[in-house]
Amino acid sequence: MHRMKLTRISLAGLILFTACNTSTSKKEETSSHIPVVNVVEKDIHLEKIYVSDIQAIQNVEIRSRISGFLERIHVDEGKVVRKGQLLFTLADSEYRAELEKAKASLNSIIAESKTAELEVEKVKLLVDKKIVSTTELAVANAKHRAMNAKVEEARAALRHAQTRLTYTEIRAPYDGVIDRIPLKVGSLLEEGTLITSVSDISSVFAYFNVSENEYLQYLRAKASAEGEQSTIVKLVLSDGKEYEYTGKVETVVSEFHENTGSIAFRARFPNPHNLLKHGATGKVKLTNELEDALMLPQKAVFEIQDKNYVFVVDANNKVTMRSFVPKTRVNDFYIVQSGLKEGDRVVYEGIQNIKEGMVVAPKMVQTDSVYHHNLL
Repeated sequence: MHRMKLTRISLAGLILFTACNTSTSKKEETSSHIPVVNVVEKDIHLEKIYVSDIQAIQNVEIRSRISGFLERIHVDEGKVVRKGQLLFTLADSEYRAELEKAKASLNSIIAESKTAELEVEKVKLLVDKKIVSTTELAVANAKHRAMNAKVEEARAALRHAQTRLTYTEIRAPYDGVIDRIPLKVGSLLEEGTLITSVSDISSVFAYFNVSENEYLQYLRAKASAEGEQSTIVKLVLSDGKEYEYTGKVETVVSEFHENTGSIAFRARFPNPHNLLKHGATGKVKLTNELEDALMLPQKAVFEIQDKNYVFVVDANNKVTMRSFVPKTRVNDFYIVQSGLKEGDRVVYEGIQNIKEGMVVAPKMVQTDSVYHHNLL
């Protein structure tokens, strides 16, 4: 009887210990208040920045086409010039002499050709009178044709001399801006010597590279109703300020870069005040409007083996680890492609203290304060 009483007491103690243990375990599995935020859908402006290379729509090197001394410089560096405007003059006395010589040579050969023509007429009369044979007439005609060929050759030499004389005056090929002029008056120029360059910067091209995925997104957007908007771009200058005029994507090159896997886009920007110069740098900004984008704070995300996860809090306040696929990132947020839906509650802060299956006391964070503040 005494032993049975002890057994009952021991059993009661075991039950009480187990109950206390269970209670303690439950307390350990339940965390204190944890900040939780809702996954929301928002209409956002998605901006992407690309380093760009700015080039004039035309940039031509001005080189000497003949050798000679630089006699006059008619423009200054950095000045605007018009198509056909005289820029440089080379000493032309030598080329004028060549032209006069070519003219004299042509006149002399024309006279010889006329003499040969008269000889043909003379021989023809003698043949008609049967004084000389027809062979003499054939020889006279051959000499006349040879002299005519020499006339054409002399005329070609004259045109060549005239052309070379025109090369002593170097004119602007189009409207543009003059670059640096390193040579001075009196410099000896060889054929092909670089004198300066002329840039047409009434508009400029901005070249920038995008990834293959972004290229495909651009094509899809262009094919949709948003196509016109997808081609509009902005330019951020090197000082961080945005250029006042928007540009437009005009074309895409034909091949992807073998090493980087990117492809070059070309956008055109108007440049009425000549602010942008050939060879300048800047950043092209592409803006897309996304409707009903599923937004998730980056702070709530952690990575395991290159996959993205969040802790989702269910209706019973139990935590479950869930993976998701991001579409892109905007500032401190992910845009979710799949794996989550609007209204899902995710742990916002303190994820390093959360474990799978833990029951938490969620403390809702106002979505306006999270999303509005960080998207500004």
